Amino acid sequence: MEIDQEIQSRFRNERHRAGVNLIYTSNWYTDKISTVFRASNLTMPQFNILRILRGASPQPVSVKYIRERMLDKMSDVSRLVEKLREKGWVNRHECPEDRRNVNITLTPAGQSLLAQLDTLMESQEATFATLTDAELRQLNHLLDKLRG
Repeated sequence: MEIDQEIQSRFRNERHRAGVNLIYTSNWYTDKISTVFRASNLTMPQFNILRILRGASPQPVSVKYIRERMLDKMSDVSRLVEKLREKGWVNRHECPEDRRNVNITLTPAGQSLLAQLDTLMESQEATFATLTDAELRQLNHLLDKLRG
């Protein structure tokens, strides 16, 4: 359904329509994939941290390293890491070179959780099956271009 009909609105111009459409679609997709995380008592920012840790594994990383790679730059990384530690999905260790820093690693339980979520996320990615590979490349190109 087109955005005009979906939210029953008129737009000043195509730029206005594109901005609203982007926000609406982002929220729609976020809601869609958040259902996967809720079943595991996980938030999207927490999932993002687990993915960052898996990408760096087996090397430990700092909170600063995680913060620089977060999709949501407004997230309180220290608080999120602590919640993940309480759930047993990450470990925190004092950095031997600089005691002000902590090294964060993924636990085996965290790795197992990500493996389970990978399968569920693949089913969510089926959302994009309505687009051809060429259209997906074009969409990615346009989004990259928009961000400059």
